[in-house]
Amino acid sequence: MTITLQGKRGLIMGVANERSIAWGIAKAMAEAGAELAFSYQGEAFGKRLEPLAQSVGSTMMVDVDVTDEASMDAAFAMIKDKWGTLDFVVHAIAFSDKNELAGRIIDTSRENFKNSLTISCYSFIDVAKRASELMPDGGTLLTLTYQGSNRVTPFYNVMGVAKAALESATRYLANDLGPQGIRVNAISPGPMKTLAGAAIGGARKTYKHTEMNTPLRANATLEAVGGTAVYLASDAGACTTGEIIRVDGGFHVLGMPQPDHLV
Repeated sequence: MTITLQGKRGLIMGVANERSIAWGIAKAMAEAGAELAFSYQGEAFGKRLEPLAQSVGSTMMVDVDVTDEASMDAAFAMIKDKWGTLDFVVHAIAFSDKNELAGRIIDTSRENFKNSLTISCYSFIDVAKRASELMPDGGTLLTLTYQGSNRVTPFYNVMGVAKAALESATRYLANDLGPQGIRVNAISPGPMKTLAGAAIGGARKTYKHTEMNTPLRANATLEAVGGTAVYLASDAGACTTGEIIRVDGGFHVLGMPQPDHLV
């Protein structure tokens, strides 16, 4: 079976710059033949996104705040007006106060907890509800997670809780939307050198540690994550739903570091 997205249209949410995981996915999907639309939040991100969107032939960009109902309504109304339907959505949106990713999770503030869960998890549910209405013939919803959802990871704190909720939401959405032919999956890359990753304390040490210890002795690349997303959104992924697909060089199978790196 040839893996192609020829004739499919999709929305990419969360591209910050050319090193974003969302951009790696977008680029791979465009190369596979998909027609893309992009969302962004605010003028500054829009200016960064515009040349990237143009480079893959996209002419549709929409400013959207996932915490604002009116903004979400307007964004999906615009897509419906221009395209009518969607074949896939890539949700690569997460947020937490950087200052609360250090220290102990027991010190997480109520306000940051609510913001983190709303933006990092609920937004996917809200996007799924709106996008599914534009998928009369089925489709694919993808989100991004991280192993801090099920293993305690330094400097991740409340984001680990948010990603655990996101993974659970992925399973529930897969069950809800399966009868409509809509598949829902999450991709879980290992540490990557992205803008979001750089915001997490100890990022360089974490990246080096995983690179030295994964079975493949390598961290994930944008190309590897992009290729996984293409597979999931293509007809080749027709029977895959509710899954957390790990693209982390195999790090998730380890119980301890490799012998040479035991301290």
